[in-house]
Parts: sequence; structure tokens; C-alpha cells
Amino acid sequence: MLMLFSCKEETVEPVGEIAPVISTYYLIRHAEKDRSNPDNPDPELNQKGMGRAMHWAEILEEVSLDAIYSTDYERTRMTAAPVSIKQDINVTYYDPANLDISAFRSETLGKTVLVVGHSNTTPDLANRLIGEDRYPQMDDDDNGGLFIVTVLGTNTSVSRLQFNCNCPE
Repeated sequence: MLMLFSCKEETVEPVGEIAPVISTYYLIRHAEKDRSNPDNPDPELNQKGMGRAMHWAEILEEVSLDAIYSTDYERTRMTAAPVSIKQDINVTYYDPANLDISAFRSETLGKTVLVVGHSNTTPDLANRLIGEDRYPQMDDDDNGGLFIVTVLGTNTSVSRLQFNCNCPE
């Protein structure tokens, strides 16, 4: 506890303790993409993927997000859109290949953030946030994985959850 004193005889008022700053990151891979054209480098979500994107918005409804980041691909934008609309937050686009992790952590300090990425970029970002190479690339059919990374000062923790979606195909 911090106490302030002066030379005058005044009542000393305690100034509360400073709470630690907590940053929380929810990292997901884009929902199921349309694979009907294997030559399309930027496909949209298929019907099941649209359902999953809506499901993510429901799952994250009780999470008070401060920011949403997404790679600039149709499938990630479409996955982030329902959460963005439901929470009235604009999506910030980022390039995982050029992400300065120190700058990202500083920019999001004390915030609760959703990041939508890909099978390789999502676990890579989790690894970079925790400072160790723990998670491999996600399986191609893993569209329901969720990493929750919490940073408290120099301490980090991570949980990996799996959400199934009974979304129509």
C-alpha cells in the first residue's frame, strides 16, 4: 500500500495498490472454407464455416473484447465478422509474417483480444506469446481449436480448448 505524507498536519489517505496488468488473447483458426475450387487461393467459408463463425460469436459473447485482429483473407474476415458485429468492434488486419511480437504485446497491453488466423499462424502466435515452441501446426480439419493466452507481467499461461460445431454442412 502506498501512503502519502506532507509537512502539514493532514489526514493521510491511502492510495490503493496498483493492480497487475493482464492481457488476454483468444486465438482461433478460420472456420471451414469452401474447397470446391482447389485453385482458389482466397476462398470464402462454406455453409458449415458460416455456422461455426456464428458459433464463435456465441461462445465469445460473454468475453468483453477490446480488439479483434485478423489476417486479410476472405475466410478469416468472414470468421471474425460475426464477433465484430456482435461486439461492435472494427477488425484490425495484420500480416503474421511481419508481426513484431514485442510491439503487438505493447499495443495490446491490458486488453482482451481475439485473433483469427490459420492452421500455421494460430499456434505460432500462441508460441510467440508464451515464449516457447509448444504447439505444432493445427490439423487441416481443426477449425474448432481455441488457444487462450494470459499474460500477467512476465508470467504467461495458455489453455487449449476444442469446440465442436453441429453446424449444417
